Amino acid sequence: MLFSFSVLAQENTKQKRIYNTKRIQNGPPRIDGLIDEEIWNIVEWSGDFTQKDPNDGANPSQETAFKILYDDNNLYVLIRAYDTEPDKIVKRMSRRDGFDGDWVEVNIDSYFDQRTAFSFTASVSGVKGDEAVSNDGNNWDSTWDPIWELKTSIDEEGWIAEMKIPYTQLRFSNNNNQLVWGFQVTRRIFREEERSHWAYFSKDESGYVRHFGELHGIKNIKPKRQAEISPYIVAKKEYYEKEEDNPYRESGTDNTIGFGVDGKLGITNDFTLDFTINPDFGQVEADPSEVNLTAFETYFQEKRPFFIENRNITDFRVSRGGPFWRNNLFYSRRIGRAPDYYPDIDSDLGEYTDVPDNTTILGALKITGKTKNGLSIGIIESITAEEKAKVMRYDEDTDQVNEIEETVEPLTNYFVGRIQKDFNDNNTIIGGMITSTNRFINDDHLNYLNTDAYTGGIDLTQYFKDKKYALTLKYAMSHVKGDSTAIITQQRSSRRYFQRPDNDYTTYDSTRTSLTGTSGLIHFSKLANRGFRWGSWVTWHSPGFELNDVGYQQKSDAILQVIYAGYRWTEPFGIFRSINIGADQWSNWDFGLNNSYYGASANTWMEFKNHWSFGSWGNIEGEATSNTTLRGGPSIKAPGGLNFGMNFGTDGRKKVQLYGNAGINKGFDKSRNNNWYGVDVIYRPFDALRISFLPDISFSWNEMQYVDSEEYNGEDRYIFAQINRVTTDLTVRIDYTITPDLTIQFYGSPFISAGDYSDPKYIINPKADSYEDRYSTDVSWSSSPEDGDTFQDYLDKEYDFNFKQFRSNLVLRWEYRPGSLLFLVWTQSKTGSESTGNFSFKDDFDTLFNLHPYNVLLVKLSFRIAN
Repeated sequence: MLFSFSVLAQENTKQKRIYNTKRIQNGPPRIDGLIDEEIWNIVEWSGDFTQKDPNDGANPSQETAFKILYDDNNLYVLIRAYDTEPDKIVKRMSRRDGFDGDWVEVNIDSYFDQRTAFSFTASVSGVKGDEAVSNDGNNWDSTWDPIWELKTSIDEEGWIAEMKIPYTQLRFSNNNNQLVWGFQVTRRIFREEERSHWAYFSKDESGYVRHFGELHGIKNIKPKRQAEISPYIVAKKEYYEKEEDNPYRESGTDNTIGFGVDGKLGITNDFTLDFTINPDFGQVEADPSEVNLTAFETYFQEKRPFFIENRNITDFRVSRGGPFWRNNLFYSRRIGRAPDYYPDIDSDLGEYTDVPDNTTILGALKITGKTKNGLSIGIIESITAEEKAKVMRYDEDTDQVNEIEETVEPLTNYFVGRIQKDFNDNNTIIGGMITSTNRFINDDHLNYLNTDAYTGGIDLTQYFKDKKYALTLKYAMSHVKGDSTAIITQQRSSRRYFQRPDNDYTTYDSTRTSLTGTSGLIHFSKLANRGFRWGSWVTWHSPGFELNDVGYQQKSDAILQVIYAGYRWTEPFGIFRSINIGADQWSNWDFGLNNSYYGASANTWMEFKNHWSFGSWGNIEGEATSNTTLRGGPSIKAPGGLNFGMNFGTDGRKKVQLYGNAGINKGFDKSRNNNWYGVDVIYRPFDALRISFLPDISFSWNEMQYVDSEEYNGEDRYIFAQINRVTTDLTVRIDYTITPDLTIQFYGSPFISAGDYSDPKYIINPKADSYEDRYSTDVSWSSSPEDGDTFQDYLDKEYDFNFKQFRSNLVLRWEYRPGSLLFLVWTQSKTGSESTGNFSFKDDFDTLFNLHPYNVLLVKLSFRIAN
């Protein structure tokens, strides 16, 4: 198979640009952003850059040149960015990896595998950017933060960037002979939104790293194994509203002091071990607020530094899009999550509980790297503690309330292993991944959790015709084990609902102690940076497929087929800088081969020569058949609908920027209507300050919102109601960069969501041809309302809601020496709710900001010790 692939795959034989560097003999240059040392004269300037954007292949508007030196420990890069109008150079400040204003970028493929690289970006303001590049430029991981030096300066000829890049931050072979590295230099001129490359390649060519030029002349250097340890101390003070009768909240304050260690060790020339012991992530921004009325778990992004660095290597998605696009064998938010169990208490009996907010991560380690022959490995191992809640529990025998401990999360071990290997001049990539979750459960009330969960997958990517075409194949399996209670929970979960009465292709078995499933993907596509591109893929997730112990999955029991095509104009013409258009078609079946839904869409996006942009999209959905709407009941037909949306943006180079979006989802048969609107206002009064105001609001109306199910005369009846809902948030962000190493950030987001339930009904014929024949509005039989109340009274009391929440944090971050950090953090949250579905912008926000706050003050100090 590999031989036949190698015949079809064509090697890129284009002539490479070469830069010849030299070794420093008499001491390294000072890193001061100036060109005033003789040492730089031992090598030649290289320039002749070619424009990539907006005019592919044209001469750049300004010249760029660079020099490179090296010694036993470091690579030195000097870049002269000429500018005939130096007063127009944009010196915007930001935190690390902001990539704002004018900048130059050095990409180094020190593996020389033509797939991966290390990227170092220097903004004219002195802000660093750094990214680990993988998959031939398809993945750029900005969470990689190496230690390197940068200084810049501006003079009458333009600006200068001088870099010192230690070999400890690179990976290369232990070869005493001359090394050849892939090398690229890119420049961005912000005022023109222009980019140019030293090693030019056309937008007609796919990929990125494989088009680099070559750095020659490096001889007799040895890889430097990175070794650094960062112990830290954190002190935290919490303030909250006192609760007189609650022994766990009667003081209104808590104090904690913690210690931990983070580290990074080069265990070989190619592989790095990252570890953390008793980590603290108190400086991390809170998740956005939400009210989730579905049966499916919300996906939240990972923000913890240990888990986001190099995360691309442990990514194994088994779908390309649709409702399964987030399904992944590894979802790092599982590690250190909130405890799964919450003690059942009765406050009327004087019962209270104190449950930990998160599971303690006792330790975690990560091994990542790649060998010279193209073998990539990623391993994550983590152990989380058994967590216990303190509970004031009423004892009927003694008529006393006593304090006991109840386990809310068992001791758990997580393991993730990923491997990939490049063959055939990087045209063939074969890989695999395994995960395991092992819980040590000693309490019967936790038997609903899986004791052991395993997943494994293999993948193949094959490129053809100089990487103009690609075939991707993926296959994954899962196997979970546990008490029969745990497997009942899995079978009845919203991901599968095996208990559905009309389910004739899977079996619900209350005695099972394991569950196994499979998933896969077949994807063929034509790749293109411009011009025509297309593709088609099929993915499946069997009913028993389960990832949620250490992965993420919302649904299973599906076979999804998609065809897509598009065209991209990247060369400016008329009033346009670029245009994209596209179209998609999709259809989904369950494993009983019942068509679940189908639809088609079209979209366009365009940027104008004045740097404004506009995009729009629309789709049509046919009638669907849902296996999940009745939450364990029979499948039900649901009307299709139309969706339309648009977005626009003003010139991002200006001090004031405005972005907007709006959309509508309109169901057929007057079944639903959703409208949403958002505006982003960004203001830069000066280069170091950025203020963002990001309000949005949505209005939704749905005739069929699930309420509950009841048994009546020996049959299950499924109750729904109409819901009118308004949701808004007014997020504010302030970023003040005092220096590249000292920043202040504020995030604040007031959130309100109100829902009003009305017009109760229950399902009588879920697959009736007519929408109105699927339900009856007579719910007088229900036993839920109290005596004398109607069902509408019951909805008003028990289901109407007005939820309010404010989350904010203020973070001062100071990198007082390379890799050593001081954080000062103030976090505040306010949460309240009422049993009313009314929404009043003024009254709700007044109420929200008058709620008692929960404040946390935190100081975290780390000190980096390195070789």
